[in-house]
Amino acid sequence: MAVRTMAASTTGALAGLDPEQLAAVTAPRGPVCVLAGAGTGKTRTITRRIAHLVESGQVNPSQVLAVTFTARAAAEMRERLAALGVSGPGNTVVAQTFHAAALRQLRYFWPVAMGPAGWELLDNKFRMVARVAHAAGLDSADRDLIRDLASEIEWAKSSALGPADYVAAAKATHRDLPTDPRTVAQIFADYENAKVSPTGDRLLDFEDLLIYTTLILQSEPSVAEEFRSRYRCFVVDEYQDVTPIQQNLLDAWLGARDDLTVVGDANQTIYSFTGATPNYLLDFTRRFPESTLVRLERDYRSTPQVVELANRAIGQARGRIAGTRLRLVGQRLTGPGPDFTEHADDASEVVGVVAECKRLLRSGISASEIAILYRVNAQSESYEEALSAAGIDYQVRGDRGFFARPEIAAAMRRLAALADGPPPPMPVIDAVRRALSPVGLTESEPAGANAKARWQQLLRLVEVIESIVAERPTADFATVVKELEARSKSRHAPVLAGVTLSSMHAAKGLEWDAVFLTGLHEGAMPLGRATSSQDEVEEERRLFYVGITRAREHLYLSWSLSRGEGRRSGRRRSRFLDGLLPVAESADEPRVEPDADVLRALRKWRRDYARQEEIMPANVVSEWMLRNVAVDLPTTIEELLAVRGFGPERADKFGHQILAVIDAELPG
Repeated sequence: MAVRTMAASTTGALAGLDPEQLAAVTAPRGPVCVLAGAGTGKTRTITRRIAHLVESGQVNPSQVLAVTFTARAAAEMRERLAALGVSGPGNTVVAQTFHAAALRQLRYFWPVAMGPAGWELLDNKFRMVARVAHAAGLDSADRDLIRDLASEIEWAKSSALGPADYVAAAKATHRDLPTDPRTVAQIFADYENAKVSPTGDRLLDFEDLLIYTTLILQSEPSVAEEFRSRYRCFVVDEYQDVTPIQQNLLDAWLGARDDLTVVGDANQTIYSFTGATPNYLLDFTRRFPESTLVRLERDYRSTPQVVELANRAIGQARGRIAGTRLRLVGQRLTGPGPDFTEHADDASEVVGVVAECKRLLRSGISASEIAILYRVNAQSESYEEALSAAGIDYQVRGDRGFFARPEIAAAMRRLAALADGPPPPMPVIDAVRRALSPVGLTESEPAGANAKARWQQLLRLVEVIESIVAERPTADFATVVKELEARSKSRHAPVLAGVTLSSMHAAKGLEWDAVFLTGLHEGAMPLGRATSSQDEVEEERRLFYVGITRAREHLYLSWSLSRGEGRRSGRRRSRFLDGLLPVAESADEPRVEPDADVLRALRKWRRDYARQEEIMPANVVSEWMLRNVAVDLPTTIEELLAVRGFGPERADKFGHQILAVIDAELPG
């Protein structure tokens, strides 16, 4: 059915809608698919559709079941519906997550369908998986192994796979496994058996809530009839993230009916690793040939500059999802262009990002409207440290602060215990690596997603210790550990009004005035393991797109060419940036190299200055800025201020010292 172009009504549920939103809201009852791009008002559209169906007498509020994927999204939906006046005591639209809706239904229908046998909710798989793993001869004390086994069981069940199907499916999808797939399948089978008691009572995990509710609706006609007489209209948000068992439950709810509205954006499919698939969204009009299809492409969130970059980024996508891409059209006033910055090393990137945060704060942007996004949580530590040093409050979203994470706390306890004893008979870094080996710091990256995440965090802790040793090369082991403990205690307590630190996954559904996308180099974006298949690379590209579309006005994209100062530059910027940078920055022209003698002298000056001020060298001036100075070779304060990124604050503080260093190294 073609989208109707209509003038927006000024009253009720139709007030203030654009033509496409209006077409979605007023579409007749029946199957409706709304392809809603980032920032196009999807929640507004679906809540207005529900309100319109109620206001026009097509459905009672209590006959509507709206489902989404997070409690936060469900709460927002309920609030908006209440504001529209379509929910009230005894006559309310039910807006819940899939799991909450299934739990409610299972509690009601279980006694009817299953008889006297009872059930309890198993809210965490860890203990039971550990128990069956121990019985199978595995190391149940290896917490990463148990978490990875539990994750694999969740993925398999979400994908509607049983133990007998697991091995083939895991191989076909290139799962990152903690052990061989047959062992995982056996643990899966033992876990399922262990949940059933000799009396027939059961423990049900979160996936079972959906599976058993579906089973009861499919096998008990009286239950299905009672449910379907209660709920007649269904709405599903974020439909691109549906898993097979969620779709099975939705099919059981619907029966032979088709009063269903789905909303989604295949370009924002970023949870395939959990079992989610966009195929149900992509196949919707094939399943329901008479459905209404509406495309929302007017972006009200971001400036045209951000929108254009997002379109160009996702425009390079390949595969089936790319064939359904939406081309966003920015509706806001013009804004600044995206800022692309290459740095010599990670420390320089952090310093540059935090310096730009300070500039934004001085310009009047609230700290709560600034976000620093990264691919993996281990990347947060350097930003936590730099923000604390700069006196800027921050909050870590979707994860704990670096030193509060369990693996880091365990590592710190181990190092502190070692520091209380005799000095280790080896260099500090060697002693640290040996001490952290039992808590997961192996020589090479381990198998299994949880083990890899722990390894990344511990590796970052070693890098922090390396920076301490670089600043204090004569310090012994105990002194280094004491300095590490001091750093952990100096971190600001998380605050709600601070700069947000978040992984790109945890940022989904959120937005800020200013967004920094950091660490955009190969191996991090896309993640190293993603290079094993084109599907994984494309999912990483979509994650990059999600990151871009979080920004309302200011967007900064940065990457670095090496892990640390003085290390070999072996990185290259992310392939996702190819074709996005301004021509002058992206051309493969030879770069002007810094004067080697001046750069060496500037680095020595920075180390001495940092030691005198008792701060990290990178917090004096970044390696990237030193290189710029050594390229431009300024001889006056005015010329120094013209060096990109230097600024009057540094010029006032030590500009003349830098000029003196340059003067001493230049000939005659």
